[in-house]
This record gives sequence, structure tokens and C-alpha cells, in this order.
Amino acid sequence: MARSFLSSCHFFLILFLSIVFLQDLKSNTLNLSISSSPSRINPILATDSASSTISSEVFSSLFKYDKDGNVICDMAKSYKFITPKVLRIKLKENILWHDNVQFKSDDVVFTFKTINSPNIFTPLTTTFEKIESVKKINDFEIEVVYKEPYFQALHIWMTGILPSHILKNEKDLMTSKFNKHPIGTGPYKLKTFENSADIVLEANKNYYEGEPKIKTLRYKFVPDETTSFNLLKSKKLHIDGLTPLQVDRQLSSDFYKNFSIFENQSFSFTYLGFNLKNKKWQNKKLREALSLAIDKQEIIDILFFKHGVVCNGPFLPRTFAFNSEIKEIKQNQTKAKELLKSLGFDEKNRFSFTVHTNASNPTRLNTALILQHQFKKINIDMKIKVLEWQAFLNTVVMPKKFDAVLLGWGMSLMPDARAIWHSKSDTKGGFNLVGYQNEKVDRNIELSEKTTDMEMLKKLYKEMFYEITKDLPYLFLYIPNSITAVSKDVKNVSNSLIGIEHNKNQWRIEE
Repeated sequence: MARSFLSSCHFFLILFLSIVFLQDLKSNTLNLSISSSPSRINPILATDSASSTISSEVFSSLFKYDKDGNVICDMAKSYKFITPKVLRIKLKENILWHDNVQFKSDDVVFTFKTINSPNIFTPLTTTFEKIESVKKINDFEIEVVYKEPYFQALHIWMTGILPSHILKNEKDLMTSKFNKHPIGTGPYKLKTFENSADIVLEANKNYYEGEPKIKTLRYKFVPDETTSFNLLKSKKLHIDGLTPLQVDRQLSSDFYKNFSIFENQSFSFTYLGFNLKNKKWQNKKLREALSLAIDKQEIIDILFFKHGVVCNGPFLPRTFAFNSEIKEIKQNQTKAKELLKSLGFDEKNRFSFTVHTNASNPTRLNTALILQHQFKKINIDMKIKVLEWQAFLNTVVMPKKFDAVLLGWGMSLMPDARAIWHSKSDTKGGFNLVGYQNEKVDRNIELSEKTTDMEMLKKLYKEMFYEITKDLPYLFLYIPNSITAVSKDVKNVSNSLIGIEHNKNQWRIEE
């Protein structure tokens, strides 16, 4: 009897949710999913993906990327470098906060001071450390003085701006109610938000670029990937990400009648990194032999069903930093064996090493298994050790106690090479995990950080790309694709270098 009652309750709950979803789909509501609750909807404190996702809709910044990855004005009206170290920014005068107070220079100055406050813990502190001062010229103009010419002088102002009139007397922004009830200048306002529940945003009628055509964004709280996929297939979500396995094996012809698939290279690569402080790796011929043993396309075909591309170097393809003259290292087992033989290794005296990776990423473990198989063909024995993420970081990566590591790294439209390629980043806690040292790369990094000349920046980064790939501190493996399904009811969606959301305010829903 009790079991029957619970089953009935479960049935009516599903029916109720289905009715709610169908009502949303028939209204001017875009249904998306979110797998976790935001910790702080605050652009300078958003360190998790859920917080960043919602913050990007609620807050705006001075600059942004266009669909081709160029920096353009957002809340800024115009800008001019008075000198290589002095930047003047004029602000748009038609911008209102969600509470109808006008956006002014005070808000930008306040945001900068807040980021640099000793009471605020934000990764943006290091981003803004090249700034000496930010001062108000008038209500709609500011002057930024940098400590030295800085290649990311505009890019750092892609950070969301905070409202001074609301927060200037806030005692503790880290625990402020504002982080759950934000007021921004962005295209959408927060309507409802509770932990482990749906998040609803409503269009900002006073948005300075025009009210978004889609009036409501509903982020359905779906922590389980399988549930999210089922909701998408049943047309209860308009947009969601897909895995290569889902695209290749789990979509019916009906799905393609209802959804369009948009596919882009992701902004990350996976690599096999060598501990260059270890004597066994200091002969480049050995690293070259391993590079020739690998069939990268085979890895992509097996793991991603061809939904990925071979990675040829450290910077994002199709950006200014990418060097298209560097070609893929193709598998050549014969040459690999010759190099090993010249070093004294063969079938009887096999070279062996251990690779460490983390257990929380099954794709990396599978990558390691494929590499193990490929290396075996040239008489190399690779052992695999898999650790839980924190143990991996604390006992292997940070103390640099490894032969080799299998890891990933994020790429951006405006890369900062210092973090992983400058010799001074080869420190405890630094991201130059493999101990890479190259004087020309160091020099180019230092020169690139002090220029605002785009042509010079291109030259310096392309040279770095060449030097790093020549030295083989990593074996760059692959860049997986990012795959998104979009309901055909959503119009005006188009792909670009930065993905599909470049013109989100122009999307509309038609049935």
C-alpha cells in the first residue's frame, strides 16, 4: 500500500515537472541545464563554472570579444593609449544598473580597489597587479596607469564591474548577501535562486544594447549528466552539451530533426610532460623517439570518435599566437627505433618509465592506456600510476616527483606564456611543472609582456611556439571538441571562434 502510494506520488511529480517544462517551451523561455549551484554570483569572486555562467549574464565588463576573437568595447565607449603606460577609457552614458541607478566611473574605480583589497580573496588580484592606479577623470572617463606597457592592458578589463553605490559600505563582500542577490548591468536580472534548485533570469528591459529577445533563461538544476541528456532528447531543454559517445552512438534521426549540432575546438589540450630535471629525459633524442611512436589521430578516433584535433603546440589554433608553419609529428616507428638504438635501447634493453595521472579524469587514464600500447610497439615499457586528484597534486605534481605526467592545460585567445613556459615559473607551486628552460623563450615572454604592438606580439609568440615545439618538453596530444545541441526552435544561432553565444541577445524562440 505504502509502496503503491509512493509510486503514485512519483508519477504525479514527473507529470507535474513535464507540464512545467512544456509550459516553458511554449513561452518565451530558454531552458538550459546547470550541474551545480553557484557559490557566489559575483564576477570578481566567481571561481566555479556555475558562478561564472550566471555572473556573465548578470554583469557586464568594459571590453569583450567579438565573434572573431577581437577585443571590442562593451561598457566602454572608446579608449586611447596616451602613452604606452597610460590608458584613457570613455564610458557609455546610457547604462543603468538593474536598480535603475546610472553606471559611472566610480563603479570602475571601486571594482579595481575591491579586487586589490586585502580583505578580498580572488584570483584576479594577480591579473590586475600590473596596474599602478585607476582614477576618475569625470563621471564617464577614467585613466588607468600601468607600471609598464602591458600586452593584456585591455583584456583584464573583461572582468565584470561591481556597483559602487550598493557595495561601497559593505563590511565583508566575501559573505555578503549581494553574492546571492546580485545587481548588475548585464542583459539579464536574477529572478530566483536557491541552492540545488532551478535558477531563473529575466531580461533586462533597460539593457544598453537593447532588451534581449528571449525574455527568460531557466537553468534547470540537473547534477547528473544522463538525466540532462534524457531531458534534452525529450525536448525539455533547448540547449545542452553532448559527449562524443552520445553524438556518435546515442542520437536518433528524430533528434536531428529537432536539434542542430554546433561543434568547436575546446580551449584546452592534453599532453604528456617530461620531468626535464631527471637525467633520463635530458637527451632530446629520447623525447623525439617517443614523439615518433605516437599516433595522435588514433587516440582521437578511439576516445572522441574523431571529435577532436591533433595538438601541435602550446597556443590555440586560429589565434595570433598559433604558428601554422609547425606541422604535426607523424608516427614513424622505424625512425623511433633507430633513435632508441643510437641511445643503447632495443628489444633486449628496453627503455622504461612511469607516467602519473589523476583518477577523476577517465579520459586521461584511457589516453595513458593507448600510449602504453603504442610505446610497446617500439620496445618502450610505460607503467601507469593513477592517483586521486589531491594526492596527485600534493605528492607528485607540486613536489615534482615524477618521470612523466599526463595532464591538460587551458588555452585562451590572449595567452599568457609566463605561467608554464618561463624558467622563473619553475618553482615550488609554479606551473612550469617539467622544469623547462629556454633563454629565447624567457626573453620573448618578457618582451611580449611589455608591448601593446599587436604585430610585435604575433612575432614573439610564433617564435615561442617554434622554440617550445622544437624542444619537446611536452608531447602535445589532442584538443577535444566542444559539442552543443541547440533546439531548432531557437533562431539566429550561429557558430564562431568563441562559440555560439557571441550574439545570444539576438536569439529568439519560434515554434
